[in-house]
Amino acid sequence: MKKTNASANRGFTLIELMIVVAIIGILAAVAIPKFADLINKSKEGATKGSLGSIRSALTVYYGDQEGAYPQDTLASLMPKYLQDIPMAKIPPNHPDNSTVTAANSASYNAGSDAGGWAYNNVSGEVAGGYSWGSVVVSCTHTDSKGVRWSSQI
Repeated sequence: MKKTNASANRGFTLIELMIVVAIIGILAAVAIPKFADLINKSKEGATKGSLGSIRSALTVYYGDQEGAYPQDTLASLMPKYLQDIPMAKIPPNHPDNSTVTAANSASYNAGSDAGGWAYNNVSGEVAGGYSWGSVVVSCTHTDSKGVRWSSQI
């Protein structure tokens, strides 16, 4: 019986290793932009969920107050209806912000592009067609689906 040198047959050649590294590089070049897009979409989802939470709290407040919305910038919702005002995450147009802009301010009427939230705290309608008690994301840019943030329903 002949004994062969098994250690001489083990391992990968330099060409095989270079091919594997090239394939990993190509996959990374394709995947990294997709991950960045997923992060923005998750922030959008969080903002839309927070918008729903604020609107739900406003609905409960409206019912408890027998037909009246808060006259302030949503401070009266805390802590009974909301623990705190959630952040509006509007990538990449505005930094994360939980500021509430009132309906009677210039930034709300000028197109709502201040970041954070815009709340109509006066009876009747204001520019943009928002009715009393409505809250929107204060941004005129569009989300990943091409819908204006301030027109999210």
